[in-house]
Amino acid sequence: MAVFEYSRSVREGGSLFNRASSFAYHITGAVVAWKNARQTRKELSRLSDRELADIGLSRSDIDSVR
Repeated sequence: MAVFEYSRSVREGGSLFNRASSFAYHITGAVVAWKNARQTRKELSRLSDRELADIGLSRSDIDSVR
């Protein structure tokens, strides 16, 4: 009969390759999120004040968009 241990986390004693690939995955995700937020802010800044008001934003709110 096989026994499976589910209580052990992946990070606990993980190989260097697993930790490096996890780090790269998280960095890639952060870069993608940053690029998406940058693109959103760029597109919002192209809108007029009236268009921004229609969606419930003001020009000063654009920098806080993430």
